[in-house]
Amino acid sequence: MQAVTLGPAGTYSHRAARAVADDVAFRESVSAIVDAVDSGEYDRGVVPIENSIEGSVTETLDAIAEADIAVTQEIVTPIRHALLAQTEEFSVVASHSQALAQCRSYLETEYPGVTLEAVASTARGVERAREDDSVAGIGHPDNAGDDLRVLAEDIQDRSSNATRFFVVAPAAERSDAGGKSTVVVYPNANYPGLLLELLEAFAERDINLSRIESRPSGNRLGDYLFHIDFEAGLYEDRAQKALESVEEIASRGWVKRLGSYDTKHVLY
Repeated sequence: MQAVTLGPAGTYSHRAARAVADDVAFRESVSAIVDAVDSGEYDRGVVPIENSIEGSVTETLDAIAEADIAVTQEIVTPIRHALLAQTEEFSVVASHSQALAQCRSYLETEYPGVTLEAVASTARGVERAREDDSVAGIGHPDNAGDDLRVLAEDIQDRSSNATRFFVVAPAAERSDAGGKSTVVVYPNANYPGLLLELLEAFAERDINLSRIESRPSGNRLGDYLFHIDFEAGLYEDRAQKALESVEEIASRGWVKRLGSYDTKHVLY
């Protein structure tokens, strides 16, 4: 099996993808990864969905809402950020925007005068540091190799920093089995109590929602769809009844059942 994830080699996504497949290919964006799986080019894709400090990854939310894919597994891995550079004299810190945000307090305190440069991935920022001695990267300390120095380790603002990744697969591989499920709901409606009705469909059946996120539908201003993760498998009678109720509420729109899955914790 071959998986595709954010590249180049050495990203946190790459580390998560190695728990899925030995053969890992790379793309420069989440949407490109999801498209590659949707088209059948790859068996699996691994995309970040949520960070414990910075919250949901909106590019992933939008990509999986639009594509005809399945979510087959959740991978949770701790994030250890280190400052990597050729020397202690640098004027730019380059990394993924999420990594820069996760280390905001450290950078503001220790390097208030540096320029922050957002690049496609943490590994891409480390590559910039290898190419230019005026640039430092943020990445896992193992990414330093022989040509970069680890100037500081564990520079993330919170020691509990962790990221959830979704493993996505072709839609035909959607499963009802697993301890968690993900659905996307587009009510195509807007009235007082709409969100309450959606939440009550789960609460009345004792189903815990682990995440709910609204995103613009793109159809018109003020029109939203909802990403919902809940702690029950789609095979369960209570989950089926909850979604039947949700589908009634969203009768003018649609409900996409992305699948049920289990969680795998990967430590590095």
